[in-house]
Amino acid sequence: MDMSSGWSIYIIVLVAAHIVGYLWLLFTSSRMQSDEHKDGDTTGHVWDDDLKEYNNPLPKWWLYLFILTIVFSIGYLTLYPGMGNYKGTLNWTSFSSWEDENKDVMAKRAELFSTFINKPVTEMVKDTKAMEIGERLFANHCSTCHGSDAQGAVGFPNLTDNDWLYGGDPDTIIQSITAGRNGIMPPWGAALGDEGVKQVAAYVKSFTDKSQNVELAAEGQKKFAMFCSSCHGADAKGNYMFGAPNLTDNTWLHSYDSGIVETAIMQGLSGKMPAHGELLDKDSIKVLGAYVYSLSND
Repeated sequence: MDMSSGWSIYIIVLVAAHIVGYLWLLFTSSRMQSDEHKDGDTTGHVWDDDLKEYNNPLPKWWLYLFILTIVFSIGYLTLYPGMGNYKGTLNWTSFSSWEDENKDVMAKRAELFSTFINKPVTEMVKDTKAMEIGERLFANHCSTCHGSDAQGAVGFPNLTDNDWLYGGDPDTIIQSITAGRNGIMPPWGAALGDEGVKQVAAYVKSFTDKSQNVELAAEGQKKFAMFCSSCHGADAKGNYMFGAPNLTDNTWLHSYDSGIVETAIMQGLSGKMPAHGELLDKDSIKVLGAYVYSLSND
């Protein structure tokens, strides 16, 4: 974006004044001719009684280097922008330079992608080069949450097993990456009460922990059918449509310890998978989706 004419004139005058000032300084500093100089002449400045400043001319190499830098600066400001709104004879900009480099990169990328991008995901996973690219994309965009080994953490799904909230087929994985996901477990504490929460928690835990109180779990099953089955299903095996997890296996997104089941029922839970559709193009998302698919499909 061009600056105002006033600022442009100010910058031009300032730069030109600096160059003229340097030339003047160079001239005044070097005007003493060597035949006029006498060894031992000083400026008259003395420090610590015996430290004197000699009035010697500039060394020739320093003088020529100074001249060279001034000539270089004039040449640079003629070819490239630096004098206000003057764009330089080459009409160069950092953005145009980036565009040229980006075109080269994208052309090479398209050539590389053409060898596998039109394959179905189930076939793309067999392409070594595609999986190497997918691994790098995962490291850059996904590993922060899911871990560098893709095995997740508390609240972040493990992508290397076959336990999926929304489904693990290629199309669903690509859709999750593109549009993101918003997972919401509503709080039921107000509707169930403290005792009801304990009962439902006992029923949920009874699928994998047979030490739960049978009577408590039986009451919890009734309440589960009323409040929870619409999302998790009557058999508690989850529903891909809602992202409701399977409660009958021993895979827990938010851990099984520290009373998390009771907390989830009482207070609810929420999670967000950010959308990457605006960060990555379709080809990159497909390659990334293929890599994620490969993690749980040998």
